Amino acid sequence: MADARRDGLLDESQRDAALAWFITVVLVLFAIQHGLTDSYRWFALTGSAVVIVLLPVVAFRDPLAIPPWNLLVLVLLPVTDATVFGESFLTAITTYVAVAAVALIVAVEIDRFTAVRMSHSFAVVLVVLTTLAVAGAWNVAQWVADVAFGTDYLLDGRSQDTANRVLMVDFAYAAAAGLVAGILFDRSFRSYSEGVSERTTPTNETGPAAKSDPVPAPIRDRLNVADETVRTVSRAMQLALAALLLVGVVRRDLTTLVNAGVALAITFLPAVLERDARLPLEPGLVFWLTTAVFLHALGSAGAYALVGQWDSLTHTISASIVAAAGYAVVRGIDLHTDEVYLPTTMLFAFILVFVLAFGVIWELLEFAIDESARLLGFRAVVAQYGLDDTIVDLVFDSAGAVVAAIWGSFYLTDLSQQIARRLER
Repeated sequence: MADARRDGLLDESQRDAALAWFITVVLVLFAIQHGLTDSYRWFALTGSAVVIVLLPVVAFRDPLAIPPWNLLVLVLLPVTDATVFGESFLTAITTYVAVAAVALIVAVEIDRFTAVRMSHSFAVVLVVLTTLAVAGAWNVAQWVADVAFGTDYLLDGRSQDTANRVLMVDFAYAAAAGLVAGILFDRSFRSYSEGVSERTTPTNETGPAAKSDPVPAPIRDRLNVADETVRTVSRAMQLALAALLLVGVVRRDLTTLVNAGVALAITFLPAVLERDARLPLEPGLVFWLTTAVFLHALGSAGAYALVGQWDSLTHTISASIVAAAGYAVVRGIDLHTDEVYLPTTMLFAFILVFVLAFGVIWELLEFAIDESARLLGFRAVVAQYGLDDTIVDLVFDSAGAVVAAIWGSFYLTDLSQQIARRLER
């Protein structure tokens, strides 16, 4: 009886693998067709999915290591829609569902086949963030192709505002697909991860044990700047923000009033964290945060219109703050539990994904605020100025993420360790 049950399970596993291989072959044929017809976007999407699907098969020389067929169906849907029926309004939705499915496959493969360790909840969050990040990176790549090679993926003769609205709808589809996929994939991650782990025997020699790596000294020890000097400059920017807030009140300028008020409130956040959460922040980190919100408030008061690159500067610095927060929290979780481990190289990649995803969310918020203000007859406190503005913002978001990811291991060590200690309580 036990042998029959085992044979039945093996037959079911073989049938599932056969279905997965059939779908993979169809994806390969579609990729070839797109390549021959110069449909490079779909060739890149389909080809990348096929490569990711086949990686565990090649790595372990096991045809049964292929991902589940039901996940591959989600990848096949948008490709079939675009190849056979032509793109429709559903194509964007199904495309990002497919991206989420591929992201889940990547998360499981990274978790099982590398030194990286992820709890299932961490992996599901990563799936959602990756879906949003891919949406941002994919549209940036298309815009670059339009500008550099004269294609018409995004810049197809439409006005900047119209193209930007289409992009925002695309981002909204990605957000919805990522959120729904994150909820639905919770069980899929458990079952697929368990199935893969039965075929692999990963070791922990380079995993959680590596958390005892030597910790670099904070960057404040590397810079010859007195803490008191940094605090003084930070307080001067707070006073300037308070003055800007008063100017907004006197002039009844809602944009200046809201941006200066929010910026001033954010500058007091470090003090609240130190008092309530007992997370001591270096004066340099406080200065970093204060500078970001101060420059944004100045931009809203007129610098955005006067200085062409002011918006790019503020996005770079603000993105570095977001990246720093993501780095500190994830590194703190990494230090706190053996269920999550991200080596330095993977942590760098996670920061880029985190900031790109946050950048997409921010652009959606800006668009919603801008459109709501227009409908209500108000002047928007934050505004978008067309497709080029949105794409350039995302590019400089990535630049800020790179800065924070490189400096994070030196500058955020103390904060990460403090977060880890707080999690242990």
